[in-house]
Amino acid sequence: MPVPTPPPARVGPGGARGPASRVGPGGARGPAASVGAAAPERAETTAVRAVFARTLAPYQAAVVRIGVAFTFCAFLLREWPLRRELYGDRTAWSLDLARQMLAGNHAFTLLAWSDSRVWFEFVYTLAIVVGALLLVGWRTRLTSVLFMLLVLSLENRAALLGDGGDNVVHLLAIYLAFTRCGTVWSLDARRVRRHAASGSDPWGAALWLAAGAALAVSWATGVPAPGVLGFGSHSWGLLLWPSWAVTGVHHALRVRRSRGEAAAVSEALANLVHNSAMLVIAVQVCLIYATAGWYKIQGSLWQNGSAVYYPLHLPYFAPWPELAPVLSGNSTLVLLLTYGTVMVQVSFPFLVFNRRIKNVLLILMIAEHIGIAVILGLPFFSLAMITADAVFLPTGFLRRVEALGAACFAGPVRTRPRPDTATAPAP
Repeated sequence: MPVPTPPPARVGPGGARGPASRVGPGGARGPAASVGAAAPERAETTAVRAVFARTLAPYQAAVVRIGVAFTFCAFLLREWPLRRELYGDRTAWSLDLARQMLAGNHAFTLLAWSDSRVWFEFVYTLAIVVGALLLVGWRTRLTSVLFMLLVLSLENRAALLGDGGDNVVHLLAIYLAFTRCGTVWSLDARRVRRHAASGSDPWGAALWLAAGAALAVSWATGVPAPGVLGFGSHSWGLLLWPSWAVTGVHHALRVRRSRGEAAAVSEALANLVHNSAMLVIAVQVCLIYATAGWYKIQGSLWQNGSAVYYPLHLPYFAPWPELAPVLSGNSTLVLLLTYGTVMVQVSFPFLVFNRRIKNVLLILMIAEHIGIAVILGLPFFSLAMITADAVFLPTGFLRRVEALGAACFAGPVRTRPRPDTATAPAP
């Protein structure tokens, strides 16, 4: 009885032979059918891995870190002569009034513990120092949390004194504590590059232990904020204690260069928290512009195109008295500025997802904030809004800025001979 011969093997591009693909039911070939069926699942898997596997928008996070720290430090330095009248023992908003408000809104402030001038001067000066450390990116995991607590302490001490810029700094300081904002453009990144071989970080462990001791003392004694840092009526303890513990575990796994499942899960969760915080910042910016734009539409002065005219004639918003009449005297320019502001703010949340249109909108918004800073004398509000807008800056543009900065500040580059022209060493 003749034996059936097997089907001939196909020769691949590299000359390797393999079995012919089988034809499944319905005439579909097995391998082709399986690849086509797995394509949607593979795309979803790629999207999920992008969220967990890497830190998204590290340059944008660095710009937000630098911007918000610089804005807050510059504000505190400018108000240094009036610091006691704003947040200290001479403020019109007394400590009793502040405590009554805090009892209702459960806000956080270290200044509610005492109205002593020494304690206020310590907190105010510490806020400047921590802001400067966050600006240069020193131990951002610790300084970002301290910066958040100090921003809340000063702004919640006299909440009625703030404006829109203070609210933006307030929100960005909270969101920044959940990001990995020291990945680039920081002393942290420089330290990681220098100690990449050894992986040791004794100062990091010492700072972590000191932070834990400070939390334990505050929880046990109720100083400086009873019920706030501890497990009292507020939930700040439920946020700070787990953050401290998770930071220690993550740091220990990185120092030991662990390659196990625990290290992978820790890194994935850190990436997820960072990426979620950056998304929240982007959504917050869209909400700010959408809310401002739609409220402007409801106003009669914005509808008839004359809203920009009136702030130019207020003495409080006139750092350059000679400039205001030049702008307000041109009715066409006032009309264009009024309608242009509304259209850009309303359209920003809808057009920001288009790359080319987004870049144009960013240029318009940054130009608008620069104009507000110069013409109306609101530099810190403008700096806060430009910092928030930076979350949408293109990564390619930020990398070019990084390359330009490296070329400007780097020392002379030593040229090495090419391998083909170098003299071969003696055997």
